[in-house]
Amino acid sequence: MELFERPRQADGGERALLVHIEFNRGADSEALDELRELVLSAGAEPVDVITGRRRAPDPRSFIGGGKVEEIRLKVVELDLSVVIFNHTLSPAQERNLERVLMCRVLDRTGLILDIFAQRARTFEGKLQVELAQLKYLSTRLVRGWTHLERQKGGIGLRGPGETQLETDRRLIGARIKQLNKRLKKVSKQRQGQRQARLKSNLLNVSLVGYTNTGKSTLFNRLAGANVFAADQLFATLDPTLRRVTLNASESIILADTVGFIRHLPHSLVVAFRATLEETEAADLLIHVVDVGDEHRMAHIDQVNDVLKEIGAEGIPQLLVYNKIDLLDDMSPRLERNEQDMPGKIWVSAVTGAGFTLLREALAELSRKYALLRREQSEPISSHFGD
Repeated sequence: MELFERPRQADGGERALLVHIEFNRGADSEALDELRELVLSAGAEPVDVITGRRRAPDPRSFIGGGKVEEIRLKVVELDLSVVIFNHTLSPAQERNLERVLMCRVLDRTGLILDIFAQRARTFEGKLQVELAQLKYLSTRLVRGWTHLERQKGGIGLRGPGETQLETDRRLIGARIKQLNKRLKKVSKQRQGQRQARLKSNLLNVSLVGYTNTGKSTLFNRLAGANVFAADQLFATLDPTLRRVTLNASESIILADTVGFIRHLPHSLVVAFRATLEETEAADLLIHVVDVGDEHRMAHIDQVNDVLKEIGAEGIPQLLVYNKIDLLDDMSPRLERNEQDMPGKIWVSAVTGAGFTLLREALAELSRKYALLRREQSEPISSHFGD
């Protein structure tokens, strides 16, 4: 038996009501589509959606009394077991909503945590997910113990001692310290591995991009690997590194990492710091973009925002527009930047179209990197360009 309650997760096949509120703007179809994809990736079934507009969140329920009643009636009508908000709710708001709706309420952070818990495969990934879950849970413990008050007089309740809630908080605090200590050790190990790779003088390349742009498929084709790749959000959580031979004389170190997403909770960025260090330490970022996504420019900006948050905004990027096989009259090509270096490439990771161009571009960048490493006179970014 567990000593404390885990964050409540949407079990596979659960029927969910989705809630999306816009503040000072009209309904955002992209945000709604992304919420549906997140819910499907978590294994739940999005049955209906309720939208609305407000000037500002309601402190007590986030959405106001009228909208709460609308949701309650919909939950009863459709016999739903979970309501999922496309927003971050405070513990009090989540608790108040559950009391009225008489079902589980999950916010965006809780939903993404559920997906992360399903995707983590390695020891490090599982540690990071558990750390994020416990930090999230620590502010919501009161939900599981609303029937308990501070200890009062009476048979079996007299005397000093901790309430169950206080016990759980203490146990969670101790576990968080233990996880942080383990992850610090993992981080040191990764740092040692990176130092060893630096001695090889190979270009260290990290794949970044919005989630579900085809990074893992691209990684598998370049590296001849079999990393899990699927048409779902956050298919990859754990970083994978491979040495990739580009031609007879040049190789690189390639890392596949977790995809980014709009409004990625800061707590998750912090929890996955050890994984994201592979991105921070890269010499070059391959920024993978879904060329057929109508929101691709906004996604590029959102990825760059996360890169800025983790301190990787100054690393040179090679933009790779993927999935050209899904569009008519789209063929592989390469564009150069102002420094006459490869800047953008159009490819298909599924068919392999454009991968000769991609390998040649990476080989050219690798040669430039090797030259700069020998000179050690100017920052690499000044030569690669943005």
